[in-house]
Amino acid sequence: MPDSNITKRALAASLKGLMAEQPFDKINVAQICERCNMNRKSFYYHFKDKYDLVNWIFDTEFIALVKENSPEADSYTYQERWAFIEKICQYFYHNHGFYRKALQIKGQNSFSDHFREYIQPLLADRISDLFGQKQLDQFTMDFFTDAVICAMERWLLTKECMPPEQFLEKVKALTEES
Repeated sequence: MPDSNITKRALAASLKGLMAEQPFDKINVAQICERCNMNRKSFYYHFKDKYDLVNWIFDTEFIALVKENSPEADSYTYQERWAFIEKICQYFYHNHGFYRKALQIKGQNSFSDHFREYIQPLLADRISDLFGQKQLDQFTMDFFTDAVICAMERWLLTKECMPPEQFLEKVKALTEES
């Protein structure tokens, strides 16, 4: 299995490099493979298509970040919750170029749908914690989750996005005022 991860990471690095140079829709599997000296068969052994690779990059990097930095739900403080969210924002800011292009992918296999699907339950859990309630009604959860996801997408889609501390300060102020 370690060889599998080496191959996947090489393909991921290749795609990230290509995405830094050109729009996602102009990139094809042959280019991804050529850049890391692999054949198409190797690519398709690991991924269905280039969209699957984009999602794998997010899943692998983001889930690792969450696992490494998420404090225990029952014991962390209000400040620790915000510090955790700040680490997430820093991750996206550091990888802004990749996510800006990934969020522009439209259609059936869009990264935006994958992003929302993963982020929504995570945000819903954090929003409940921030409000100091174990269970918020569905409308409230959907409202705040949609607002944060939309704000994150708009932030990341901006070519010159504001620093993560500034973005989080604005989100925190609005959340606390609510």
